[in-house]
Parts: sequence; C-alpha cells; structure tokens
Amino acid sequence: MKYYLIAGEASGDLHASHLMRSLKKQDPEASFRFFGGDMMKAVGGTQVRDYKELAYMQFIPVLLHLRTILRAMKQCKEDIIAWGPDRLILVDYPGFNLRIAKDIHQLTTIPIHYYISPKIWAWKEGRIKKIKHDVDELFSILPFEVPFFEGKHQYPIHYVGNPTVDEITAYKQEHPTDGTAFRKEYALDERPIIALLAGSRVNEIKDNLPDMIEAVDEMTDYQLILAGAPGINPDFYKQFTDQTRVKVLLDATYPLLQHSHAALVTSGTAALETALFDVPQVVCYSTMLPKLIGWLRTKLLKVKYISLPNLILDKEGIPELVADTFSVANIQTHLAALLPEESPQRVAQLEAYRQMREDLGDPGAPDRAAAGIIKYGSRKSISK
Repeated sequence: MKYYLIAGEASGDLHASHLMRSLKKQDPEASFRFFGGDMMKAVGGTQVRDYKELAYMQFIPVLLHLRTILRAMKQCKEDIIAWGPDRLILVDYPGFNLRIAKDIHQLTTIPIHYYISPKIWAWKEGRIKKIKHDVDELFSILPFEVPFFEGKHQYPIHYVGNPTVDEITAYKQEHPTDGTAFRKEYALDERPIIALLAGSRVNEIKDNLPDMIEAVDEMTDYQLILAGAPGINPDFYKQFTDQTRVKVLLDATYPLLQHSHAALVTSGTAALETALFDVPQVVCYSTMLPKLIGWLRTKLLKVKYISLPNLILDKEGIPELVADTFSVANIQTHLAALLPEESPQRVAQLEAYRQMREDLGDPGAPDRAAAGIIKYGSRKSISK
C-alpha cells in the first residue's frame, strides 16, 4: 500500500521512522511519501519537504513565517491528492496536521490516521470536534488518553504502547552498562554524574540552563554534564557553560542518562526518557512573569502536572518546579534530597518509575500501530 506521513518535529521524525519500518515489515509492498526529516528519509521513500523548514513553534515565529507555512500546507494538500495514498498518517504536530486532515477529509475518501495524538487534554480541548469529524483512527501512546477520549468525549481510540519504551529498551539491549568505557570515551573522571537536560529549543535553553548551572555548580563531588540537543549549534551552549564546570556532550543523551546518578530536566519527552533510565530527576521549567504564569496555569491548564511521568502516574512521583516554584534554591533543595543512595525521596521516585513502566506496557508500539493502520482502512462512523 501507499502511505503518506507528515511529521513536523524531531521527535515526530524519530517516531515516524520506526512506524515506517514496522509498516515495511508487515506490508512488503509499502511505499512512502512524507513531510519529515532525516530519520524518515533513511527508511526510504520520497521526502517532499524537510520538517526543519517549518519548525516554528511559538506564536511570533509562526506569525512571521505564516506565508511559508500556508504555502507548505497548500503544497502538502495538493501532493497528497495527486499521489492518492491508501493511508494518510499524521504524527503529532496538530496545528499543521489538523488543518490537513480537514482538507483531505473534505476533498477525498483517503483514510486519515493519527499516530501520537494531539495533547488536547492539556489545552485546546475544543480540537476534539475537529478530531471527531476529520480523523478516522487515532493511535495513542499515553495510557491516560484512553479515558479522556473514550470516557469524556466518546471517541474510540487505540492505545498501542509508548515508542520511547521501545527505543530505550532497544538501546539498553544493544549497549550494556559499562561505566569505565563511557568515562574513557568522553574523558570523564570517576565522580558520579548530574545530567542537565535543558530543553530542545533555543528559548527553553536560555530560560532554564543558567539557573540549572547555578544550582549545581558548587556540587564539586559530582561531574556536571549537559546533553546537547539535536539541531542546536554546539557554540550556542558556550555562552552558558564557559567559566563553569559543565561539560557538553553532543548526540549522547542516552549514554549520558545510562550513566547518570541524577538529573535536572526541562519537561518534555526528556523527562520520560530520564525516568525509563531510572535516573532520579527534578523537572525544571522557567517562564517569563512566573507569578502570573503560575496563577494562569491553575486556571487554563486542564491537567495537574506538566511532566509525562507524573501525568502517566496521575500523581507527583517527581518534583516539578514550574513558573513561580522554579528557583535556584528550590532546585538545590529537591536535588539534594535525591542524591543519597538510600534517601526516602530517591527510593520513592524509583518506585514511581516502576509503576509508570507498568502503566505504559510492553515494547512494541510501532508494530501495534502499523498493524492497526493496515487493518483499519475504511472510514468509521464519525460524529459530525
């Protein structure tokens, strides 16, 4: 069959590439066209456009590049219709993908599948109307989305497991823990490591990294290692790390987490990855106007937590320092409590990770999603 995929971010590129491999495994005749990145390109097929040309995430950048985005939407819609795929697969990236879903649903009978559902449980819950109207099958990677979509909104979905579980399970199988080799490869000493994961976007890094570094710079019994994010120029980090003890490792987040004692993490997929590596962590998320944002968070956000581990657990298994609770002093207090091997806070967090893994289920998310995409070909009865 012919599959058209749209991914608009680095994480979407990664997850879509694994899905494509699973589709090829289950459908030897599979062919692909896609908006995506290098990882999807490595699987095969025709890359229509690189997602990096459209990676505008915040209001002002989107507004400034609106003409480019609208042209890309037009190109995408026309290309889908011209190619006539058997399945259209949307991967996260809701601002773009839900608009494409609307147009393709209106103009064609191509089945529309969504892999990694929009996070409407956190904000923009009104998008459920678009999803119900325009998306034929939704494949979820977060277990708490099932009661949200099916219970609250009467929209049946498929929970397939979480692909990050697959990715980390595979990594651990291929890379047994070897602290001596790791330290030798990256010229590190024997002190335990505090990992810093300060976000994947420039603004996140600017907002979070300086205070993260200040919080740990005097912890001389530990090595301080920053995970360089994909797509960020390595020179960008120098303005923060020069004149500090922080060492930057590029393209080495998984090996860093595998050998870390604790971590400071800007919330996102990184918090889930850190949990799956059993590294105790403090989630840090700085904002402008912290007191105002802290107040608005209680009024506008539909969820109690911002980190995926806590959302999956439905409790605060890991500390979250967000907006008005984010400070150097608070980071130091929570991190210090996690450092002793047998501290109650460290033991409790590791137990929370165990519960979280049970909730996520076994590896195999891309394979289960691929099987569902192949199986569910016709439009289901969608509420208008």
